[in-house]
Amino acid sequence: MTYLVGACAGVFGLVVFCTFVLAPAVTSYRRIHERMAAAVLSVYVLAAFVGVGILLGALIIIEWPRVF
Repeated sequence: MTYLVGACAGVFGLVVFCTFVLAPAVTSYRRIHERMAAAVLSVYVLAAFVGVGILLGALIIIEWPRVF
């Protein structure tokens, strides 16, 4: 059940990212290389946010017993 919730949250998050971040960034430009650059930079920002989330989650898991 936990895996199902995680998978659904991941799919929902990816759909939201594509709808609210990637689509407006790509449609803002006319030339194909500008659209590709906007898509790459948007995915780069997504990867940075995912990386920060993983690091914060790991920090919470590691430090939880010491704090509480």
